[in-house]
Amino acid sequence: MTEQLAEHYRQIISALGEDPDREGLRDTPKRAAKAMQFLTHGYEQSLETLINGAIFESNTDEMVLVKDIELYSMCEHHLLPFIGKCHIAYMPRGRVLGLSKFARIVDMYARRMQIQEKLTREIAEAVLRVTQARGVAVVIEARHLCMMMRGVEKQNSSMTSSVMLGAFRDNQSTRQEFLTLVRSN
Repeated sequence: MTEQLAEHYRQIISALGEDPDREGLRDTPKRAAKAMQFLTHGYEQSLETLINGAIFESNTDEMVLVKDIELYSMCEHHLLPFIGKCHIAYMPRGRVLGLSKFARIVDMYARRMQIQEKLTREIAEAVLRVTQARGVAVVIEARHLCMMMRGVEKQNSSMTSSVMLGAFRDNQSTRQEFLTLVRSN
């Protein structure tokens, strides 16, 4: 797989008018191939393997919030990165998820080519599926290099997306509590 990707990168470099055999670019196709494989390794992961049984019985039924989970993803439209942070809250129903698993879920879905809106939904649905919570809320704030480096070239733009499921969708006060907590330092 790496060799096949490297050959494609070599062709791209050549098509751009560069010499892929010059000293600075000689190993670039292979490095770029390995980088792309790393940046998209979420395709090789499964939710079940990732969670690995880290669901624990608990009588906690109040909101649990994990804030500022950094994320790096690839825009499926331009294959350029978007970088940001994710906030996840859920209302447990007798089961809680191990804390590190939230970051692992974010990473698994972020390391795929997609749009931010889809990423937000995938994370929310995954947390709901594994916890069977009364509700899940996810907000992602990100800066997209496809807007910053090309096209409109707006350096200070960012995008916020949210998905509210269950209690967060149905109960305005629960939703408002989550949004207030996300905004607080």
